[in-house]
Amino acid sequence: MYLHHVASYLPEAVVTNAHFTRLNGLANEWIIERTGIQERRKAGPGENANTMAIAATRAAFEAAPAFASESVDLIVVGTYTPHDTIFTAAHAVQRDLGVNEIPTVSISSACSSLLNAVEIVEGYFAMGKARRAVVVVTEHNTAYNNEEDTMAGHLWGDGAAALLISKDRLSDDDLRIAEVITGGAAPVSKADESVTLKPVERGIVMPFGRDVFQQACIYMAKVTQQLLNKHHIPTEELTYLIPHQANLRISNNVVKQLGLDPARAVNNIQRLGNTGCAGAAIGLAEVWDTLKAGDKVIITVFGGGYSYGAMLLNKG
Repeated sequence: MYLHHVASYLPEAVVTNAHFTRLNGLANEWIIERTGIQERRKAGPGENANTMAIAATRAAFEAAPAFASESVDLIVVGTYTPHDTIFTAAHAVQRDLGVNEIPTVSISSACSSLLNAVEIVEGYFAMGKARRAVVVVTEHNTAYNNEEDTMAGHLWGDGAAALLISKDRLSDDDLRIAEVITGGAAPVSKADESVTLKPVERGIVMPFGRDVFQQACIYMAKVTQQLLNKHHIPTEELTYLIPHQANLRISNNVVKQLGLDPARAVNNIQRLGNTGCAGAAIGLAEVWDTLKAGDKVIITVFGGGYSYGAMLLNKG
């Protein structure tokens, strides 16, 4: 199957580290040293996971006239920060597109939702139940975040991205989705309590950040190497590695393990904070126009509950 286009949406409001210095006394240098984050985006009044999903989807279709909205026969949206758990972001996107009576699925596998959503599309395509799909990943982290939490309150940002995927190639510029690998490591270590979001309690909590760091470094590097080995791709031939945007030190660690040139890693956490399952897709949108024939891209992700995965994209 083929990725025809990807586009993102980011709220206008920018929250710098100075906000957390005033609020919690956390120094700008301290935040940067431990996370890489300098600023993040925050959804404005009236914005939420649904509105951002719609905005990203509209941007994708505006940039890809060959992918007519009326041809869409599957919508899959991932988020762990829903605006509404009944009329989900997937339903909101369907209503905005005006495409009726098609499968519309909302999922959450924490920050790995992007790749699980693509796998769902892969399954529908394989069964002959769809040929053109929209995948959207959207996070409204600041709706749930407790900014006064000095352990994790400064990490989160908001944003969304939309991918247009077809079973058949529509353009020479399409990226072929060569393979998606996903897995779950919930039995490992503190997967059940390291990152939680319990809306009726305290919002997003990360009491065991060190454990998250260690497991993310292990699994993101492992699954990426698995894809490289399986497709006989030397590390130096990888054009971009787009890791989940949780912590710049995690990205740097994974790059080091793989022996990859750091310049090949796509990072936006410095400007956007942790945008959850949307972060890697936003990163792909940021480098989309630089891709050329022969390029190879791997997206690798890791999420709370210790879900993980990697996806190989080939240009041309």
